[in-house]
Amino acid sequence: MEGLNPRKVVSLVFIIGIAVVFTLNFGPGSFSKSSGFHASQSSNAAATVNGKEIPLRDFQRAYAMQINNLRNRGNPIPESVARQYIAPQVLQQLVDVELVSQAANRYGIVPADSELADIIHRNTDFQKEGEFDFNHYRQVLRDYYRITESQYEDDLRHQLAAQKMIQVVRNGAVVSDDEVKARYEKDANQAKLVFARFLPTMYADKVPAPSATQLDEFKKAHAKELSDYYETNRFMYQQPERVKARQILVKLPADATAQQKADAKARAEAIRKDIVEGNKDFAAVAKERSEDPGTRQAGGDLGYVERGSLEPALADAVFALAANSVSEPIETKLGYHVVKVEEKQAAQDKKLADVENDIATTLYKQAQAKELAKAEAEKALASVKGGKKISELFPAEKPGQPALQRFETETHPEAVETGSFTAGGENVPYLGPAPQLIAAAFAAKGPQVLDQAFPVGEGFVVAEVTDRQKASDEEFTKKKDELREQARRAKQIEMEESFLKALRKQATVVNNTTAIEGVTGNG
Repeated sequence: MEGLNPRKVVSLVFIIGIAVVFTLNFGPGSFSKSSGFHASQSSNAAATVNGKEIPLRDFQRAYAMQINNLRNRGNPIPESVARQYIAPQVLQQLVDVELVSQAANRYGIVPADSELADIIHRNTDFQKEGEFDFNHYRQVLRDYYRITESQYEDDLRHQLAAQKMIQVVRNGAVVSDDEVKARYEKDANQAKLVFARFLPTMYADKVPAPSATQLDEFKKAHAKELSDYYETNRFMYQQPERVKARQILVKLPADATAQQKADAKARAEAIRKDIVEGNKDFAAVAKERSEDPGTRQAGGDLGYVERGSLEPALADAVFALAANSVSEPIETKLGYHVVKVEEKQAAQDKKLADVENDIATTLYKQAQAKELAKAEAEKALASVKGGKKISELFPAEKPGQPALQRFETETHPEAVETGSFTAGGENVPYLGPAPQLIAAAFAAKGPQVLDQAFPVGEGFVVAEVTDRQKASDEEFTKKKDELREQARRAKQIEMEESFLKALRKQATVVNNTTAIEGVTGNG
């Protein structure tokens, strides 16, 4: 699955989540919630919410629907991503629907019979030739939805009450004139920049290794930084026992008979005999006779392997071998392995004293590279103040390529145009958080060169304001009604989120982890 990352998955889940829950609650076979409360959680429940069960089949249906929706959008989902990101979202959506339904019951919110009838009559599942048909309604409920009329209508009323509860919350959103004006002034205050950034990595190859004297002085002056670096990156200095090995595999089918196993073992023993007694080169034999397509062409080379990366039986046999020895045939579910251990490395746990010089050299070179980046940025700033354009000094190597793609491989500063952004945000497009740069950009009255090299992330940025738009009373009057509606919708969302947050905080929710893992394939 290329091009899909967890953050994107979570965004897509939020986008389509409401539609999925709505379909679940109003689609075939979905109304399986009983109207009573249960004191204990059964194996058929995905969760209990204040004692009321959410049936596992509701979760199964919603989870499958969520996965299918993502796939239909061209995003195949690995099982691990689905379990980690999508399953919790689906379960939370179902819990939220139940919490809101229970809140509606407490507030006495009951849908009218006419509303219920209207939804049923408009459902195309219950229509014949475009008209509601009662007999067809009963047949679909019995044969397709697999639910009784009373169950369907009770649960439909339950879901309508939840919708009405949310609408009551949203209707409480009131926006004052001051809020509308503040929103306008924030959104209308805009700027455009062109910038070039100077990163230490662009100058790292120009920094020589420190002399012994420089290294000693650096270690004395930066003892805490060295210690912090070591603790943060300690995993780099800890290495489990590992071996460098090659293998020859004689494959077995998953349902191999005793005779097939005996024949495969005999072949593996013959291969080992040719190598050990016939003095044949292991790699050459692997290229000719191994049945492992992943390593055959490389002469069976496995590289360095750790115990945990091998099946237990294979790991026990391989790590018991001495260097430059060849194993007897080792049986695993794949077949029989003949393994040669070429090198053994004991486990390592390097202390700070063992790697102090290496860390000091790394940090010294980073610091020097950062100073070079700052010096180059200040040199560029002087040129821009002298009348040069950033786009002329640092033209884009591939002008049509998006800035973020250029950033992945950039080795020198390039001019980047931000497009318009507002004073209300904390980020500069393509740069991320840059509070000093934002403050300077919006302090500018119009197009101008900003008068310092700004620290942004690990590097420095030289920037020029190319356009400034400010709020005006005339424009505000034109857009006031539109802005009020936008502000009202934003406040409705905030109120709905706050309402849900309060319900969650007060609720007793017990998730049936075992049952959920059974659905997602992690059990």
